[in-house]
Amino acid sequence: MSRPAILFPLFAGLETLPGVGVKTAQHFAQLGVERPRDLIFTLPYAGIDRRLKNSVRDVLAPAMVTVEVEIGAHVPARRKGGPARVFVRDAELEFQLVFFHAKADYLQKQLPTGQRRVISGKIEIFDGIAQMVHPDHILRLEEANNLPEFEPVYPLTAGVTQKLMARAVEGALARVPKLDDWIDAPLKARENWPDWADAVRIAHHPEGMDALAAEAPARQRLAYDELFAHQLTLALARASIRRSKGRASNATGVLQNRVLAALPYRPTSAQSRAMGEIAEDMAADKRMSRLLQGDVGSGKTLVAFMALLVAVEAGGQGVMMAPTEILARQHLSSLRPLAESAGVVLEILTGRDKGAERVAKLAALAKGDIQILVGTHAVFQKDVVFHDLRLAVVDEQHRFGVAQRMELGAKGQGADVLVMTATPIPRSLSLAQYGDMDMSVLDEKPAGRLPVKTALISAGRYDEVVAHLKQAVADGRQAYWVCPLVEESEAVDLTAAEDRYKALRATFGEGVVGLVHGQLPPAEKDAAMADFAAGKTKVLVATTVIEVGVNVPNASIMVIERAEIFGLAQLHQLRGRVGRGSASSTCLLMYQPPLSPTAERRLAILRETEDGFRIADEDLAIRGAGDLIGTAQSGVPRFRIADLERQSALMAVAQSDARKLLADDPVLQSPRGKAARVLLWLMEQDKAIRLISVG
Repeated sequence: MSRPAILFPLFAGLETLPGVGVKTAQHFAQLGVERPRDLIFTLPYAGIDRRLKNSVRDVLAPAMVTVEVEIGAHVPARRKGGPARVFVRDAELEFQLVFFHAKADYLQKQLPTGQRRVISGKIEIFDGIAQMVHPDHILRLEEANNLPEFEPVYPLTAGVTQKLMARAVEGALARVPKLDDWIDAPLKARENWPDWADAVRIAHHPEGMDALAAEAPARQRLAYDELFAHQLTLALARASIRRSKGRASNATGVLQNRVLAALPYRPTSAQSRAMGEIAEDMAADKRMSRLLQGDVGSGKTLVAFMALLVAVEAGGQGVMMAPTEILARQHLSSLRPLAESAGVVLEILTGRDKGAERVAKLAALAKGDIQILVGTHAVFQKDVVFHDLRLAVVDEQHRFGVAQRMELGAKGQGADVLVMTATPIPRSLSLAQYGDMDMSVLDEKPAGRLPVKTALISAGRYDEVVAHLKQAVADGRQAYWVCPLVEESEAVDLTAAEDRYKALRATFGEGVVGLVHGQLPPAEKDAAMADFAAGKTKVLVATTVIEVGVNVPNASIMVIERAEIFGLAQLHQLRGRVGRGSASSTCLLMYQPPLSPTAERRLAILRETEDGFRIADEDLAIRGAGDLIGTAQSGVPRFRIADLERQSALMAVAQSDARKLLADDPVLQSPRGKAARVLLWLMEQDKAIRLISVG
């Protein structure tokens, strides 16, 4: 399939537009603008009122103003590079136009004494005299009609002026084709949205400030188009996963009941609901693609393990993948007692398995003797063959996009996929990132989890904190001490952590304090964690490597240095490392005063609530979507027009609309389906186009 001809003019080179040469095209590329299509989606962010006023006396300087004037005397610059002045008079007031580095004959030609012109620019008061420095526009009276009453202001870059931008945009707009509509007709009517080509023109020719708002119908429609194209891509990925024939894995309940009987507590209703949703998906002959989203300590591990047992009860195997070796081992230690109570064989496979031991594990896996495998990316390797893989659980730390989800499914003929994420994500972002999946949410804490007491302490009170820690250690408790990521350079973080480690070791004595950071070889990292988990060391100094998944129930104190430079979600994750045992826990947020208002707001939210979903929403409000999920590798697309924070409701509509369109027209052959194909090409979702099944 190739790009429809109707779109060719929008995908031509930028230098085919009026006023754009090869050099200018390079400047435009700095703005991410490489073809006329990109210009169309670069909307003005502000506007200038250029309506004709009677006199500059009518405005409160400094302000933009457009007036008709009679030109008076020219006063040349007194010294080289000094200002030249031209006196002009409008209906009520005389004022000056000021020019630097302008040649006298040029000025006389532009502004001939005794004639009338319309001028537009910024009026300012200087030494009590009204003046306009370098007017934006000087027009003959007959040209004045060409000046838009409201002039759009575009984002610029070096080498691209407003004039050049406006001219290039007009050139691109001249190429906008009339396209059939891909939006559901009732939705379009209800929202009062214009046709696509009209929406583009209206958005570039705003008639006032309200036309620049995200809620303006033309802008809202263009934002929706972007979200709809993205959701259509995800829906196609989802459909292609589901089309690839799945296998029905029917639970018998035998193994699950053994585990439930052995548990000292009952699952929460959220856990039971999620287990039911997953078992139901697995029993269907379509492939499951589900996201299990749960807050810190909401009991995701149990839900995932029950899902793995469904695979085993149905006569197959399950695999659980973690992003790092530490986490894989951690899963192993938390799942082992559950596996023992169920009587199933659980093994681990990481990059560290070598030689004969690895060969033996692979043989047992291929024979089906290993029922549940825990591992790192090592389970992706070619020589890893399952006897009958039915379920892959991926412990996702944002490092795992749609492509890897599909690759993993390919290991087992139609294996079901369950992705777990411990980061509560606001709805709009989870739709952007995981719109191809169905969702189960764990929004309750298991009974008996004590709240963590959170306190703010200024860095000046370091000695008090250490004294408090000494007392706690004497009482048999353990603590984490997290050092900040000072700069992006790991070398600097390392010194911060090592210095703190030395200082605490001097206070507490040998063998009481451990250290773990990103630069340690995996074996040493694991050894340091193991010593802490076993209670050999009492205080663990760490960089943020412990953010995810480490489980030491006896650790009940978390000290976070320079808490103000951490993100909210990260602080919430770190705090979640304590409060896992029976002792009441504390989290001390140490900060360097003075706090910026944003940092203060972040730390206050953390002190108020332990609800990860509320924290995620606040985080989104404070930081914005781009920041919240990190860079482009996170799998969340960059939108040119749509705004994920403010338009989350549009995203939800786009998702249900995209899924419905595909349900009604899986191969996009209806008139609306064909229009949607054009949209996918327009939005450069060529990956999606490859997913449209042929017949």
